[in-house]
Amino acid sequence: HQFLLHELLETAEEHDLSSVVVTFDRHPLSTLQPGSAPQAIIGQKQKRFHLAQAGVDVLVTLEFDDALANLSPEEFVKSILVDKLNAKFVIVGHGFRFGANGEGTCELLAQLAEKYSFRFKELAPFEIDSKVVSATRVRERLDAGDIAGAERLLGRSHVTTGKVEHGLKIGREIGFPTANMSREAEGFLPKDAVYAGWLYAEGERYMAALSVGINETFTAVPRLLEAHVLDVSGLDLYDRLITVEYVEFIRDAAKFNGVEDLVAEINRDLDKIRAILS
Repeated sequence: HQFLLHELLETAEEHDLSSVVVTFDRHPLSTLQPGSAPQAIIGQKQKRFHLAQAGVDVLVTLEFDDALANLSPEEFVKSILVDKLNAKFVIVGHGFRFGANGEGTCELLAQLAEKYSFRFKELAPFEIDSKVVSATRVRERLDAGDIAGAERLLGRSHVTTGKVEHGLKIGREIGFPTANMSREAEGFLPKDAVYAGWLYAEGERYMAALSVGINETFTAVPRLLEAHVLDVSGLDLYDRLITVEYVEFIRDAAKFNGVEDLVAEINRDLDKIRAILS
């Protein structure tokens, strides 16, 4: 996507046009095959942030409902790209498909571009290590806990953003208070594990131990992300919007025999995290 955005911004500047990104409010499979859509790597708010940071002038988010899904390829092009956006130059990724049943191909889009008097470009595949970069590959790296591998494919650090909510306060009881991120948070949760990372809140950055999992040592809960800020006391993050940045995998999630074993392991984790982040 960054490869595509770079081309978009350069083309817009060269031809004195506004740069516009057209996207959907959900994965198309959420409408076409409910329950089969892959988990999003970033959420809609994160998407808006990244596009604004990139310098895109306008973001158009289309509601991917049955009406949109049933538009023929030409109806999609005419009603949205031509009539609504007055597109002068359309740039798409390699193998782009559009319209009902994905019937629209880049070959057809080239023909429609000529018919409706706009220019069209299909980008070549973007590869790293001779493999096409894709959302699937990013998810695979995150599911494996390979933070560095995911970061290399993304071209940026992977983050999760959301509000801090009240939890069971077990961490506080054993001396390691955690900020429990709401399950409505945006940003794909990597493999259940402990990670070194940074926590950002209200313009400040803190060293943090990040734990993804179900907290099975005590009371198993639905999968969540918890963050323990290192070497800072009295920090109240409840109901605040925070962002956590994953830096490095520390260890797999595990169930411990009791509090003593868990506390000893947490202290070992924190020593490793301090060394990594400092």
